[in-house]
Amino acid sequence: QAYLSYSNISALTHLAAKSGWDITKTMDNVKIWTHEEGAGLSFKVEMQVKVPSHVAFSLLSDFRLRQHWDRHFLTCEVLQAVSEEEKIYHVTAPPTAGHKPRDFVILVSRRQPCRPQEPYTVAVRSVTLRAVPPRPEFCRSEILCAGFQIHSKDSSSCTVCYFNQVTPGVTPYLTANLTGSSKSIEDTALECIKFLE
Repeated sequence: QAYLSYSNISALTHLAAKSGWDITKTMDNVKIWTHEEGAGLSFKVEMQVKVPSHVAFSLLSDFRLRQHWDRHFLTCEVLQAVSEEEKIYHVTAPPTAGHKPRDFVILVSRRQPCRPQEPYTVAVRSVTLRAVPPRPEFCRSEILCAGFQIHSKDSSSCTVCYFNQVTPGVTPYLTANLTGSSKSIEDTALECIKFLE
């Protein structure tokens, strides 16, 4: 478990530090970037939020609150509180055209910064839990690497960056989006800002 937690945090830190992000959309408080590497696609959503970074961290690291702003989360329950910093959740997501609803078993690792210039981190990856085998009514999907980095700007505002390394399980929710026919990433980002503020 210690290794999984460590690799969860380090995978997100590594993804965030990659060079070669291309900006694809700029709005008032939201910027969307993509990063292509071989067949892999990652995206980053940068949000300017008028709340202190520790408040954003507290709200974003409790995934049970995610349904308030992310319509891709139908249900979310804690399966196991591994420690104060790590929880395993079961998440269900609505069906996309022609597909069964999806479900995910994820490890969420949260870390406060060790030094002032470091971000708060909330890292997410799929894990296998024997107690929660795939169920026929859902298509079990996988999150390779996703999560938030929250950078403090001043005492009352912060920059929240959401990262996701796209897997086939997440692709149906994004394809329409990145081709411009749907605004779900933008809409979700604006809902997230509204929720945090």
